[in-house]
Amino acid sequence: MDEVYLWPELLDEPTPEQRVESVESELVRVYPDRSSVPRDTWLQLLGTATRSIDVLVFAGTFLANVNPRIADMLAERAAAGVGVRLCWADPTSDAVEIRDREDGLRGTLAHKVRAALTYYRPLTPVAGCEIRLHRVGVYASLFRFDDVLLANPHIWGAPGSANPVLHLRRIEGSTWFDAYRRSFDDVWETAIPIDEAEASPQALAG
Repeated sequence: MDEVYLWPELLDEPTPEQRVESVESELVRVYPDRSSVPRDTWLQLLGTATRSIDVLVFAGTFLANVNPRIADMLAERAAAGVGVRLCWADPTSDAVEIRDREDGLRGTLAHKVRAALTYYRPLTPVAGCEIRLHRVGVYASLFRFDDVLLANPHIWGAPGSANPVLHLRRIEGSTWFDAYRRSFDDVWETAIPIDEAEASPQALAG
């Protein structure tokens, strides 16, 4: 018998060709490394978001280097009604120690995380802004602005700056965009608000 006769729900499933076409449609551009993403692209996406800004990184120090006013711009977006969720790595976590070792950073990653967080702590009392610290080994840094998402996959042994960036847009039936969005949400649910994380004895000892 034809498989559709046995499982009629397969009629609603996209074919492999349709899945490939969907991915090709949501992929706007591929950058060979993160530094190849134009500064104007970051500023335009940040400044025009109207609903959601989500950031998932280990240290993400480059964000403030690209835009020293990033905290002010995030506060402005939040004041305009944009939901801002920022998720950095907990510098005291095993995940940071492991990533530091894998990328050959010689014990500097935790310091980079702490340095980066100094830019964003002023946002903790801002309505609409949330900052959490994760303790998991994420496989891509994610930057979502409404229906646009920049995914910076992690290649083992190479820092994020040396890895490619996928510029994605959400379309009906998105594959990559929705997968990365769900990935962010899953990590976010396990992450701890920064005030709680930094009040722990382990954090104070660090």
